[in-house]
Amino acid sequence: MAFSGKYETESQEGYEAFCKLLGIPDDIIEKGRDYKLVTEVVQNGNDFTWTQHYPNNHQVSNKFVIGKECDMETIGGKKFKATVTMDGGKLHTQFPNYTHSTEISGGKLIEISTATTASGPVVLKRVSKKL
Repeated sequence: MAFSGKYETESQEGYEAFCKLLGIPDDIIEKGRDYKLVTEVVQNGNDFTWTQHYPNNHQVSNKFVIGKECDMETIGGKKFKATVTMDGGKLHTQFPNYTHSTEISGGKLIEISTATTASGPVVLKRVSKKL
């Protein structure tokens, strides 16, 4: 399956501005700035388990089926309902404050989160290499 695997952050752009927009405290932003986030994806057809491993053994795991509403959780523990869609090999999810798209390109996991503000979009782009 295209997404299955374990990935580690290689680079990210827009991290601080995006985190500040979401209200993440400065000390947490600083801890996460150089952290190599590990994302583990298990895909079985349209069924996914998506787990992200954060500092201090914190992890967030979401299970979803493409095209079906499911319960999800943010890193901050906020629970919400969402429907993950797939279009042209990209996964799309509407989080409470932003949109998130994910694709595999050149063997890398590319994640783009976009929040819309009055002064324009704030974008976080994370590129992760396969382990």
